[in-house]
This record gives sequence, C-alpha cells and structure tokens, in this order.
Amino acid sequence: MAAVAADATGVAGADARAQRATRGLRSAMAQVGALSGRSVRNIWRQPQVWIPSIAFPLMFAALNTAALGRVPGQIADQSGGTFHPFGPRDVYLDFLFVATLTQGVLFGGLSGGSELAQDIESGFFDRLVTTPVRRASILVGRLAGSAVLGGVQALVFMAVFLAFGARVQGGLAGAVVLPLAAMLLALTIGGLACAMAIRTGSVEAVQGVFPLIFITLFISSAFFPTALMTGWYRTVATHNPLSTMINGMRHQVLVGFDLAEAAKAVLVPGGLATLAIVLCLVSLRARLAQR
Repeated sequence: MAAVAADATGVAGADARAQRATRGLRSAMAQVGALSGRSVRNIWRQPQVWIPSIAFPLMFAALNTAALGRVPGQIADQSGGTFHPFGPRDVYLDFLFVATLTQGVLFGGLSGGSELAQDIESGFFDRLVTTPVRRASILVGRLAGSAVLGGVQALVFMAVFLAFGARVQGGLAGAVVLPLAAMLLALTIGGLACAMAIRTGSVEAVQGVFPLIFITLFISSAFFPTALMTGWYRTVATHNPLSTMINGMRHQVLVGFDLAEAAKAVLVPGGLATLAIVLCLVSLRARLAQR
C-alpha cells in the first residue's frame, strides 16, 4: 500500500509540474505577444521611422539604375571569353534588387534599438523589469518589431522592383528566400542595436551605428560584383558576411532557385542573429546586475 501511495504521489507531482510548465509557457507566449504587438504598433505609429528606410533605398536604386542601367552586361574576362556580372538577362535592375532590399533592412533594423533606448531614457524599461514579466520576453518582443518591419520592407521592395520589370528567376521558392533572409538580417541588426541600447541607454549612441552599417554595406558585393573589384577592397568585400548572404539571395533572382545558395542566404543572417541575441541577453543580465 505504501508503494502504491508513493507512486500516486509521484504521478500527482509530475502532473503538477507539467501543469506549471504549461502555464509558464502560456504566460511567456502571452507576454511575448503583448510586447511584440506594442513594438509593431509603435513602429507603425511613427512613419518617420519606417518611411525613410523604404523611400531612400528606392530613390538610391532609381539613381543607380539611371546611371548604370546601360552598362554593358557582357564583359570580357582574362581568358578571352565573356561573363555576365548582372546575370543572364544583363539587367542592372535585377542585380540591384537584392542590394536595395538589404540596404533598406539594414537601416530599418536600427529602429528596434532606438525604441528600446527611448524606453530606457523614459524610465519605462525600469518599470517593466520590476514586473513579473520574463526578461527574455522584453527582448523578444522588441526584436519582433524589427523582424516584422524587415519582412514588410522586403515585400514592398519586391512589389516595386517587379512592377518596374525585375524578375525572380527562382520562382516562388526563390521569392520566399528573400523576405526570410530579410527578417533574419533585421533580427541581426535589431539585436546589435538593442545590445548597444541596453549598454548605453542612449538613442544617440544607437543611431551612431548608422555610419558603420553604411560602410559595411558598401564594402560588399551589394552594388557591384566582386569579380570587377581590385586590391584590398575586393579582399574585404569577398570576406564580408553580407556578401555571402547577398550572393545567395541574388542567385535566386538572377539565375534560379538553388538550395545551397538559399542556405547561404538564410544561414548567414540566422547565425549572426543568434550571436546578436546572445549579446543582447548578456548585456541585459549585466544591466540588471547593476540595479
């Protein structure tokens, strides 16, 4: 009888633990949902945050296409043959497609960090951490806004470029890769910006990252093929992680769907996003330890 009672007690304890775990998971999901909704609404209510990250890359694309749209697509190589730096269709607009998408997402991704820095400056962050809300939910909710903005930007850029004659040779599968990679890239930039916001608590410090992102983008294969670069510039651009991601995305647009290239387009920003989120959590733990 004692053994039966012990078994019954163990089963009851296991059931109670399972119920607590379920309630904890539901609570965490509810917290993430509420904070994510707040982040998305805050971005939507501030057009000055998301309009420039869409309008300026499109304006830049229009200028670049007008200036370089008539550059010969077939260029002679050292072996006496020719290669197509802008893809089989020899259309610079197709080549610029991914560059514009990446540019917009990089700039828009900073909004998550800026919003978090504003929360810290206003005191909302300090009030939030005194509540029973899970600490990770604060970051996940904030980063969700950056990811949603990145996905929306990708869809807007795709619609505009397709309307002006660009083509995604990879079809539907290739088209799916683009917003997915954009959202992961937005998580990366948003994570780095949030880590800086937590460390400094300053909107100005977060916005000061913009020149570094700008330089990183232009020392990559975004706006010109690395095969046509020379010297240290080509070396840096070749080893720039952005170039690996961009080349994988661009393959879906210029050539067709390729699983290996799609994996590069997704795994590179995915890995960087993971590192950025870990950095965020470390920064958050350090800040809370100082309280």
